[in-house]
Amino acid sequence: MLIAEDLVLLAYDDEGGRADWRMTERLDAALAGALLIELTEAGRIGLDGEGRKGRLQILDTTPTGEPVLDAALARLEGRDGRRPKDVIGRLTKRLRTDLLEGLAARGVLRLERDRILGLFPRSSWPAEDSSHEDQLRARLQGVLVTGLTPDSRTAAVIALLHAIDAIPRVVDKADRRVARARAKEIAEGDWAAEATRKAVQEVSAAVMTVVIAGAVVAGGSGS
Repeated sequence: MLIAEDLVLLAYDDEGGRADWRMTERLDAALAGALLIELTEAGRIGLDGEGRKGRLQILDTTPTGEPVLDAALARLEGRDGRRPKDVIGRLTKRLRTDLLEGLAARGVLRLERDRILGLFPRSSWPAEDSSHEDQLRARLQGVLVTGLTPDSRTAAVIALLHAIDAIPRVVDKADRRVARARAKEIAEGDWAAEATRKAVQEVSAAVMTVVIAGAVVAGGSGS
């Protein structure tokens, strides 16, 4: 299961099969960021420099065998030397649809189609097999609320959720304050090998930059 697929499962309601409207505008940026993290861990790309000065390096164009990751790698061709935030938009094209369709093909979700007011077509993606998501939510609860040490994958999920302010969605209301604080600590903390931690932190910062910029643009256009 890809990190981006984990984010999709957390964002979509199991019964209704629709994404929480509060996450919709931000989710795609997090999904693209998740692909950058996976490609870094797979040795296909690297990050040269620190923080906002970090630049992408294309290290290896050999396919990973994961269609979504390989499509992202192809879209990064010719983007060597770009900042992570400058390629996120390019990676979001069809990304969520591809992830949803892949999860449905594996029996994790199912596709349902209907029409709003009998006129406008709509797709929904309710859960077919929620066992993986249940385990994921249990891990997140353990790390964010109980204080367990995260593995690198769980830390990446938390850092990306933190970047789009979606931590409240994955814990109970009573636990949100402590979970937010713990997520910030993990996003900035020393919980993994340096290369992995650096990739997660820099990509998460890029996602946050894109989300903030999008919010500013949306706010300006609405005034």
